Amino acid sequence: MSLLPSLLLNLTLADIAIAITLLFLSSSLMNYLTSKGPMMWPVLGIIPTLFFHISNIYEWATDAVLCSGGTFPFRGMWFGRCYGIITIDPLNIEYMLKTRFSNFPKGRYYRERFLDFLGDGIFNADDQTWKDQRRAATSEMHSARFAQYSVETIRELVHRKLLVLLERLADGNLAVDLQDVFLRFTFDNICTAAFGVDPGCLGIDLPVIPFVWKVMKSLNVCTEKKLKEAIKTVHEFAEKTVSKRRAEFLKLEGLDNRSDLLSRLMEVDDVESGKFKFSDKFLKDFCISFILAGRDTSSVALAWFFWLLNQHPHVEQRILEEISTILGKHRLNSSTILTADELKRMEYLQAALSESLRLYPSVPIDFKEVQNDDVFPDGTRVMKGARVIYSIYSMARDKSIWGNDFREFKPERWIKDGVFVSENQFKYAVFNAGPRLCIGKKFAYMQMKMVAASILMRYHVEVVKGQEVMPKMTTTLYMRNGLKVLVRPRDKSFM
Repeated sequence: MSLLPSLLLNLTLADIAIAITLLFLSSSLMNYLTSKGPMMWPVLGIIPTLFFHISNIYEWATDAVLCSGGTFPFRGMWFGRCYGIITIDPLNIEYMLKTRFSNFPKGRYYRERFLDFLGDGIFNADDQTWKDQRRAATSEMHSARFAQYSVETIRELVHRKLLVLLERLADGNLAVDLQDVFLRFTFDNICTAAFGVDPGCLGIDLPVIPFVWKVMKSLNVCTEKKLKEAIKTVHEFAEKTVSKRRAEFLKLEGLDNRSDLLSRLMEVDDVESGKFKFSDKFLKDFCISFILAGRDTSSVALAWFFWLLNQHPHVEQRILEEISTILGKHRLNSSTILTADELKRMEYLQAALSESLRLYPSVPIDFKEVQNDDVFPDGTRVMKGARVIYSIYSMARDKSIWGNDFREFKPERWIKDGVFVSENQFKYAVFNAGPRLCIGKKFAYMQMKMVAASILMRYHVEVVKGQEVMPKMTTTLYMRNGLKVLVRPRDKSFM
């Protein structure tokens, strides 16, 4: 025992450094040989591994989770116990999103991440706040009145703005970032549907967008300052719109002539008692969430869809044949305005859009927070406070889920006896699943089909060669560099 103080006194910094290095290397080797999943570094956890794969994070996550058998644990820095898992097992996802729904809320981390922008909106809420918004949204969005209004607003925007812009681009042989065009379109469309206000982003001269925001926060430097300014602008716009609509409601004793979502939600208020069912803050947060979801998801989905069509001309040809069959020669012309019934009958187009979303889901990953210790169907234990990430992007690249042709863009996998057939929502979680299944799913398909069919029957969209097309690491699966395209008028023989 007396030797220990003597040894400690004679230790040099070099001795300590060597000891720490040996400990680090031995611990790393042990982890490499025994752990399931990617490398968990001593002290640093998964952070170094993520850093080295940050440029292609979704493919790395896919390889890692497939090599791990569908689920693997991870942890952050320091020596804390495992505080999360990543999974693509449909049984685990069903357990989390349906069977034990109440034990896997969005959680504190998610709320704090998006609180500044989404507030208590439906996509950021849990428990009773979420239930109240879900009930109100489902009632109004699934009504015949809103369904008719949404079809009319999409149709008008397509013909009044989108096709006019594409005609100008085609005449001038001008290249354009198609992802940017679709972002403008969906923003105008969703603002009209949610607020009854057209912000005018999709002008023929592609004007500067008045409301631009990014969801992911960064350090409190220049980009963070711009983000805060953008959030402030969006909130001011939403607050003014809600306040103005409320005044109109009281003055006119109702808004029977308006069908946008904001007006419909106000209509259920109890005016006689002087008390409103939904506060201005509730309406503001709800509509901002609705706009964020509608703007980003459909626009990037359409961009990936047209990119895939350019690589698979036989799919484009089949869609054209379906459009021709449904419309007939008497309806197949450049002035045709598609009806809701005609869009509904376009089964193969819906299959192609679904297949595009399978390979490139608008929301590539999602996560939940564990309320109480639990065990997944595959035997994986999760502890209270842990985060569970499920990778929707990676699920599409799992042979055990989709078969040997999982990497192929194959709309036919969705067709049975000539009819589109939906997949199990826990296998295909593109629109979420369980109680949180996207209430705007029907709206999204109708919007995407209207845009895709209206463009395809008039133009061939040609992707400019030489550009690098790959996902960007954000909450939504944007194309990192956009998608430069040329718009070619369709051969008149088609019409």
